[in-house]
Amino acid sequence: MTTGDRGQAAETLACDYLQARGMALVERNYRSRFGEIDLIMHDRDCLIFVEVRYRRQARYGSGAESVDARKQARIVACARHYLLSHPRAAQQPCRFDVVAIGGGANPAIEWIADAFPALQ
Repeated sequence: MTTGDRGQAAETLACDYLQARGMALVERNYRSRFGEIDLIMHDRDCLIFVEVRYRRQARYGSGAESVDARKQARIVACARHYLLSHPRAAQQPCRFDVVAIGGGANPAIEWIADAFPALQ
């Protein structure tokens, strides 16, 4: 399995996990010149931009720890682009979540709701 295949499998696992908790998928792999947002979900009246991080081993830190300030800024910039391109979506509150998935036969899923704020 390639790295890309593992990433897609992790995104699918995260999407299924969030949908099982009542969220609806809006878009997957939204790309702009600023970067990519793995999942855009909708939960009640909130639009959620989700970063999915997969780590086969925690030797270099967890997936959640890898979403540093630089990565957060890229996600926020991409989310702003999405909101400018989708004015109706911009009318609702939004937040940024991280789903960290650890490798193995039974992957551990850590969902961090409202993981970071939209940076000014």
